[in-house]
Amino acid sequence: MSGISTRSPLLETEVRDVTTRRRWVRELVDVGEAKRQIVFSLPMMLINVSYYCFPLVSVMFAGHLGQLELAGATLANSWATVTGFAFMTGLSGGLETLCGQGYGAKTYRMLGIHLQSSCIVSFLFSIIISVFWIFTESVLKFLRQDPLISRQAALYMKYQVPGLLAYGFLQNILRFFQTQSVVKPLIFFSLVPLLIHIGIVYVLVHMAALGFEGASLASSISFWISFLLLGIYLICSDKFKDTWNGFSLESFNYVLVNLKLSISSAAMICLEYWAFEILVFLAGLMPNPEITTSLVAMCVNTEAIAYMFTYGLSAAASTRVSNELGAGNSEGAKKAMFVTIKLSVLLALCVVLAVFFGHNAWSGLFSNNPKIAKEFATMAPFLAASITLDSIQGVLSGVARGCGWQHLGMFANLGTFYFIGTPLAVLFSFGLKLYAKGLWMGLVCGMVCQSASLLLIALCRKWTKLESYVPRNKEPSSDSA
Repeated sequence: MSGISTRSPLLETEVRDVTTRRRWVRELVDVGEAKRQIVFSLPMMLINVSYYCFPLVSVMFAGHLGQLELAGATLANSWATVTGFAFMTGLSGGLETLCGQGYGAKTYRMLGIHLQSSCIVSFLFSIIISVFWIFTESVLKFLRQDPLISRQAALYMKYQVPGLLAYGFLQNILRFFQTQSVVKPLIFFSLVPLLIHIGIVYVLVHMAALGFEGASLASSISFWISFLLLGIYLICSDKFKDTWNGFSLESFNYVLVNLKLSISSAAMICLEYWAFEILVFLAGLMPNPEITTSLVAMCVNTEAIAYMFTYGLSAAASTRVSNELGAGNSEGAKKAMFVTIKLSVLLALCVVLAVFFGHNAWSGLFSNNPKIAKEFATMAPFLAASITLDSIQGVLSGVARGCGWQHLGMFANLGTFYFIGTPLAVLFSFGLKLYAKGLWMGLVCGMVCQSASLLLIALCRKWTKLESYVPRNKEPSSDSA
C-alpha cells in the first residue's frame, strides 16, 4: 500500500488550478509594487485636496457677502488658476525629473541644488505673472466679461499677488519631498494650515471687517504659512541631512537646466487646463447660455475633483519611474508604470460608478434647477469616459515627467487638444447642434488621442537616465568596503 499514491487526481487538479490562479494574479498585478504605490498615493491625494481647498474656502466666504462678490471671486479664482497657480505647479515638474532621478542615482547633494534652482525660476516667473495680474480688469473687459464683475475680480486678484510666490516655493518643496517618498509628514503640513486658513478667513472677513478683500488676502497669508512650515521642517529634519546642505550659489549654474524641463512641464499642464476653460467659454455662445454654461462648468469641476485623486497616482508614477531610472533600472521603471496604469483604471472605475449612481445628489450641490439636473444625467456617460481617460493620461503624464519627456508631452497635448479635440468640439456642438454633449464628445476624442500619444511615447522611447542632468554618483557606495 505504501507504494500507491493516496492523492486523488481531483485534488491534484484543484491544487494545480489554485497555483495557476495565484501565478496569474502575480503577473497581472505586482502586489508589492501596487502596495508601495497605494501607500504613497493616498497621502498625496489628501495633500492635493487640502491645498486645493485654500482658495476654495476663500471663495465660499466671499460668496456669502453677496451675488456680485460671489461672481467676482469665482471669476478671479478661475483666472488665477489658469494664468498663475497652474503654471507655477507645472514649473515644479522639472524637479520630478531632476530630483527623482538624482535620488535614484544617489547623487543626494544635487537634490538641494536643484530645489534652489527651481525656486529661482519660480521667483522670476512670479514677478512676470504678478505684473500681468495687475492688468486683470483690462484683460477681462477685453474678453467681454461684465464690467462690474471684472472690477470685482481685479480687486480680488490684487490680494492674490503676494501668495503667488509662496505657492511656487511651496510646490517646489512638495516635489522635493515627493521624489524622496517623504509624504506622510505632508499630511500634517497640509491639514493643519487648512484649519488655520479657515480661521484666518473668518477673522479677516468678519472680525477685522476687511470683507471681500480679506477673503483673498487670507489665501496669500495661508500659502506663506504653509511654505514657511515646510521650509522649517526641511531645514530642521534629519530626513534631509544628505539631500539638503544649505543654500549655495552653485544653484545658479543649474537654472537653465531646470528651465528647460520646467517650461515644458508647465506647458503640459496649462495646455490641458486651457482646453477645459475653452469649453466653458464656448458654452456661453450657445442658445440658453445660462443653462449650458452651468452644465459645462459642473462637468469641468467634476473632472477637476476626480483628477485630484488621480494626481496621487500620477505623483507615484513619476517618483517610482524617476527613482528606478536614476538607479539604472529601466525594467523596474516600466514595471512601475504598468502597475500604476492598472491602479488608475481601478480608481477611475470607482469614480465612474459614483458619478453614475450619485449624479442627482452631486448636481444638487451645484444647482437646484431640475432642468440642469436632468441635463447633467445625460452627460454622465461622456463624463465617465473623460474621467477614465483623464485617469490614464494623468499616470502617463507622470511617467513623462519622471523620464524627462516633458517636451514630448507638451507637443502631444498641443496637438491632441487644439488640433483634434477643440475643432471636433466646435463641429459637434455647433455644426451638428449637439451643444453641451458635442463639446464633451469633442473633448473625449481629444483625450483618446492624448492618452494614445502618451502611451506610444512610453512604449517606443528608449528608457534611459538623463546623464547630462543627473551624473552618476562618483562617491564610493557604503557597500564597497
